[in-house]
Amino acid sequence: MDFWFDPLCPWAWLTSRWILDVEQVRDVRVRWHVMSLTLLNAEREGLSEDYKKRMAQAIGTVRVCIAAEQKHGSEVLGPLYTSLGERIHLRGAEQDRAMVEDALAAAGLPVDLAAAFDDASYDEALRASHDAGMTRVGQDVGTPVIQFDDFAIFGPVVTPAPKGEAAGVLWDGVKTLATVPGFYELKRGRDSRPDFS
Repeated sequence: MDFWFDPLCPWAWLTSRWILDVEQVRDVRVRWHVMSLTLLNAEREGLSEDYKKRMAQAIGTVRVCIAAEQKHGSEVLGPLYTSLGERIHLRGAEQDRAMVEDALAAAGLPVDLAAAFDDASYDEALRASHDAGMTRVGQDVGTPVIQFDDFAIFGPVVTPAPKGEAAGVLWDGVKTLATVPGFYELKRGRDSRPDFS
């Protein structure tokens, strides 16, 4: 099962915590991939100045993820994403180079990978990883993108992340819906903020 993430997104973070529980109760193994909300929203109009500022910071973090993957293999992405997400979503840290250095160290990776934060030479590989996810699911969605078998979807968007067998039950439902030919969308308005408890 493949999972595309941008560490900035709190909803993707919750979905990633859910899928880690799914691994414990179903025959599922996650392969992590990087996508970028900065790239996805580059030509979108009407974004707030605050959101644009966050996008400018977020590109550095995903560049570091790409550098870590290139230099140490894709298996480092899961632990690095966890380390970044704990800082961003649980501690409210800014996405700056100091936070990234701390996350790298906690994930057991060389801190000098943080040099990629400002290095646009990683953008081509980032674009390729991003496009690999988006071409599977379409351009009118966000993060996360998950793919299993021949099916790719955006989401699920859920809060709080189901645990234990409840995680498995949601997985069963998601798989069932995603495999129905012609099924595209099931959605309702969000009436709560991300719950990381």
